[in-house]
This record gives sequence, C-alpha cells and structure tokens, in this order.
Amino acid sequence: MVYSASFYSAGLNYGDSKFFMKKQIVGALLGFGLLVVMYFVNYQWLEKIKWPAIIVSAVLLLLVFIPHIGVKVYGAKRWINLGLFTLQPSEIAKFGFVIFASASLSKLRRKVKSFRGILPTLLAGSLICLLIIMEPNMSITICVGVTMITMLFIGGARFKHFAYLAVPIALLVPLLIVLEPYRLRRLVAFLDPFASASSEGFQLVQSLYAVGSGGLFGVGLFNSRQKYLFLPFAESDFIFSIIAEEFGLFGCICLILVFLVVILRGISIAKKAPTRFGCLLAAGITTIIAVQLVVNIAVVTGSIPPTGLPLPFISAGSTSIAMFMAAVGVLLNIDKQAHQLSLLSIKKEEDNNVNFFHKIGKVRHKV
Repeated sequence: MVYSASFYSAGLNYGDSKFFMKKQIVGALLGFGLLVVMYFVNYQWLEKIKWPAIIVSAVLLLLVFIPHIGVKVYGAKRWINLGLFTLQPSEIAKFGFVIFASASLSKLRRKVKSFRGILPTLLAGSLICLLIIMEPNMSITICVGVTMITMLFIGGARFKHFAYLAVPIALLVPLLIVLEPYRLRRLVAFLDPFASASSEGFQLVQSLYAVGSGGLFGVGLFNSRQKYLFLPFAESDFIFSIIAEEFGLFGCICLILVFLVVILRGISIAKKAPTRFGCLLAAGITTIIAVQLVVNIAVVTGSIPPTGLPLPFISAGSTSIAMFMAAVGVLLNIDKQAHQLSLLSIKKEEDNNVNFFHKIGKVRHKV
C-alpha cells in the first residue's frame, strides 16, 4: 500500500518510485528484528528501565528543537537528522511513557487511590505531551493523553481524580486551538470543507473524494487517482483514503476487522498477564494501537477535525512501523509468560493429584 500510494510522488520528487517503499522495508526489517528480540527477552526487565525510558524519550523530543539536528517539515519539527536516516522521537516517546507508567502504577499499587500515587504518571505524561505539542504535533499529544488516562483508569485511580483532570483539559484544548491559528482554520474547514476546498479544506475534500470513489469494492490495487498529487500525504497520514479508494468499503471492513482482532488479542493478553506490570504494559500498548486506528480513520472520513496521525503498521514511516512491531513482540512475550505459568500451574496440580492418589494407595495397602 505504501508503494501504491507513493510511487508517483516519489518518482516526481525523489527520482525513485520505490523511495518510500524502500524506507518502509528497512523499517519493517528493523521492526521484525526488534519483535524477535522482545519476544525472547522476558518483558519484566522493562520494569527496571522505567527512568531511562522516560528520560531518553524526553531528551530525544528536546533534540528536535536543536538547529541542524531537528528537521523542520511544513512548519513542524518532528524529526531528528541522523545522517543516513531520520528518526521521529514522538513514536518512541509514547511507548517510553507506557513503560514508565506501567512500572510506576504497578509499584505504587496501594497508593494509586491517592493523588500522590498517580502523580509520577501524571507528571511524566504531561512532560511528554508538552514536548510533543511544542513540535507541534497535536495528534500524538492526544494519543499519549488518552493512553495516560486509560492506564490510570486500569491502574485503579479514583473517579474524582479524573474529574479534577477534566477541568484543566477542557480549558487547555480551546487554548491550544487559539494559540495556533492553523488549528482554528482546520476546525472551520472541518465544519464545511467544501467552502474552502482550495485552501484549508483541500486535504479533507480530496480524502472524501478518494473514500467515495472506492464504492463497495474499489477501483483496484494501484488504480487510485487521488495519489497523483491530489491528496497530500497519501502514503502516510491519509493512506487509509487510498485503501478505501482501491479496495472499497469491503476492503476497509476487512482491514478494520483485522485491527479489531489485534486489539481484542491485546486486551486478552492484558487480562491474562502474569503480573500487574504486564497487565498495564499490554493495556498501554493496545490503547495506543486502538487510539491511532480510531483517530486516523475518523480524520480521513471527516468525522473529526484533520490532524496528522499514522495508521498503525501501514502508514509510511520507518520509526513508526519499527516501534509498533517491537511493541507486538512485547505483547507476544507477555502472552508466552502467561501460557508458561498456566502450564506450570497445571503440572503442579497434576503432581498434587498423583501424590494424593499415591498416599491413598499406601493407606489402602496397609488396611
């Protein structure tokens, strides 16, 4: 899909129609390596690196603001230039925060009911959100914010804490929109995109054209028309529009069902996790996948105001696909640990039964 959505623009802008596809393959290979490593390494070691995880995440986010290191594209500084490739710190930071929050909430289990118990998670989440919104990147900020609230809820925070949080959040969102005029223009364009179809509403209008053109079964793979420079970011944030155009409603439903299976498996793994840390870690990873899926589809279909957020595992972006695949490796490891613990429990029960009947046999022999 990355190749289908990008071959024309890549050939025009980079002289190589496979430019984005090659980068995605590199990211996928790196991600597969990370998946394998995380599958075989016990996930519980992540609990020991909660501070390095959040500190490294914060440092990487700060590096984007340093001249000649941070890369500015379309007015936003979201990438770090590492010479041979670029790195998007926000894609790393959201999983770094999940590790920190899982470790903090699991360790402070008895104190979570108090505000002091949830304070480390709140401060870490607020710091990451602040650094990401400064890039600016409101979509990832929303993703991290929703993940933080979800993990606090699962961790056992009281409802009154969420009520306290609701007030500053309700005040902060309008403030963020007012501080950045382009967000206000996007909001107005969202309400009536066709009124500004050649300016602020252009991207959403082109996305709706792509989705609508697909019909029930689509125009066929590689046959999209909107990718010919009509739809901006067709290979990344708006790749779902190209999927809808080429595979239609039926293809979109199939894709959503696959994602639903992944999300339900993530929830199941969280419920069966052998430790509280594993439960929170699996829940946090699954929340990120679910939030990004919902927000991405909602944006490209005009259900919420436009904001750039990649479709998990599919949108072009080496950092994104590598981190998501590493996170899947963690989920698989938690599932493996739970399965092994279950088998061990069954074996112990069987051994106890054998010993019990062996003792009965001895008694009957004596009688």
